[in-house]
Amino acid sequence: MEYADSVCHQGYDLIGDVHGCNNTLCRLLAELGYRQVDGIWRHPDRQAVFVGDIVDRGPRIRESLRTVRDMVETGAAQLVMGNHEYNLLAFLTPGAEGSGLEYLRSHTERNCRLVRETLEQFAGHADELADHAQWLMSLPLFLEFSRFRVVHACWDPRLIGEFRRRYQRNTIDSEFLQESAVYGSFANRTVDHLLRGIDLPLPDGMTMTSKDGLVRRFFRAAFWQQYPDTLNDVVFQPDPLPPELGGCKLTPDDLERIPYYDPDQPPLFFGHYWRSGTPALIRPNIACLDYSAVKYGKLVAYRMSNERWLKHSHFVWVDVDPDEPFKASASF
Repeated sequence: MEYADSVCHQGYDLIGDVHGCNNTLCRLLAELGYRQVDGIWRHPDRQAVFVGDIVDRGPRIRESLRTVRDMVETGAAQLVMGNHEYNLLAFLTPGAEGSGLEYLRSHTERNCRLVRETLEQFAGHADELADHAQWLMSLPLFLEFSRFRVVHACWDPRLIGEFRRRYQRNTIDSEFLQESAVYGSFANRTVDHLLRGIDLPLPDGMTMTSKDGLVRRFFRAAFWQQYPDTLNDVVFQPDPLPPELGGCKLTPDDLERIPYYDPDQPPLFFGHYWRSGTPALIRPNIACLDYSAVKYGKLVAYRMSNERWLKHSHFVWVDVDPDEPFKASASF
């Protein structure tokens, strides 16, 4: 197995979901000791590792993509694909002939709303967006370093092992992208689990309505809870379960679907889950770095060196200025 470590760097700075908050990202990079050299943020001894979701939602998506891409292409950073990068790719990619799909991600009202800010901010820059989309295809679904792992939402060893066996790499191609639009296919399950997380069905066909009005029949589950028994033991999402459902027992099928991450496994970093409050470890070997920056939360990093067990003191963050997203974007 080939690790993602770089011999040029003595440590790594894992950075949470940016979502177009480029000004905040630049403040965090400066706080971490990165400096702009020839217009690119670099650190003399360390490398940034982004956990995905650079695009969508925020006020400076175009600038954020440029900042992160420049860092990746010059070796100053690495980036795993987030579900928003995947969604944008699928939204922009026509279905293959005979697939019956106009686009791999249908242009429904909701799907259009989720990429609206990205498309609006690239209005008049179609060639630039197409170039970025081609680059996003090269992003890994996961990264494994000699001492830690990175994925956007969920480390599923069964799917990751099978992906490595089939492709001998950690990146996708156009054929895989097309297959990922086929419900239940290996590519579809891989993208769904690694980039969106584990969903469990609500009991007895019940539904719940999310904050954005979406009616859900599933809920997002934590994959690290040891010996879970009820739905409340594994629920981990922005929308809480209705009180009457929390005490329902997990079924054997539910437990089989959750790829439990053992406490003896290497430290794991991910984003995706919209946490809030003071950044804290989930477990000594698990850290979520998404602290809702685009919702005026915090943009969070973890400074990883050679520790076997993660330390609360290694979190670094900047608070998002409530006025910052509404200032005029820098021009190119």
